[in-house]
Amino acid sequence: MEKIIFDLERKFGRYAVTGLTRYIIASYCIGYVLQLTGLTGFINFNPYLILHGQIWRLVTWLMMPPSSLGIFTIIMLLFYYQIGMSLENTWGAFRYNLYILSGVVFTAIGAFIAFFITSAGSAELMGPVGQYIASFVSTYYVSMSIFLAFAASYPDMNVLLYFIIPIKIKWLGILDAVFIGYNILISPLPMKIIIIMSLLNFGLFFLSTRNLSRFNPNEFKRKADFKRAYGEADRSRFKVHSGGKASGVITKHKCAICGRTEVSNPELEFRFCSKCNGNYEYCNDHLYTHMHIE
Repeated sequence: MEKIIFDLERKFGRYAVTGLTRYIIASYCIGYVLQLTGLTGFINFNPYLILHGQIWRLVTWLMMPPSSLGIFTIIMLLFYYQIGMSLENTWGAFRYNLYILSGVVFTAIGAFIAFFITSAGSAELMGPVGQYIASFVSTYYVSMSIFLAFAASYPDMNVLLYFIIPIKIKWLGILDAVFIGYNILISPLPMKIIIIMSLLNFGLFFLSTRNLSRFNPNEFKRKADFKRAYGEADRSRFKVHSGGKASGVITKHKCAICGRTEVSNPELEFRFCSKCNGNYEYCNDHLYTHMHIE
């Protein structure tokens, strides 16, 4: 999975939208205006109407607000803006874009699956079922996947619950996961399908990898580290010790990208890359982000 994302970024990274969270929240603002005017019926995700030519609904449903407008909703939108921008700064714009896009696409696929299962191929049922499915489809669980990603990336960050109680965000993430599981259990089958599909992006990005630490901000400072590392590739194997005098300390490990060794950075781990042509060793900051040498 990591290699696929890396290859996609190399090919399409220049098309990534910077500050995507701003556009998401701006679309919600438009959605709230349409909600107040009673026009959301023209933009929601109705599979039946989409199949009958109203293809704009494949995009316009993204303006459907995740909840009704209120002071709590405004606070939550501000919170999601902060965590969304934090994830983009940590992962890079392309990976964040891909995470959101995959959640949107999986939700749409889930809605069509639920539509065809519920209508069971009956032409008479497709119209009412399409409207029924439309009532379930929103970006609510896509937004939830953003929070779960943030909790997985910053598990030890403290936030103030109700602006008073300090709590580590990983516990809020676990609480949300339990809440989502409960919703899946009590919801009708179409909603179960849509919820699971909406959160499939989280599963692909996190649960499909053996090393979750690569998504941690301490390990995954891709852009800044990647650019800086190539400028330091010729760093010496030797470290200057006591009084400015150079002592020839021979090292066993050296990162082929940044040149750091177990002497200069004893906290690092070093591994050889099986995909590079030759004996190239990398530190844990660059093992998963370097370009393979062929």
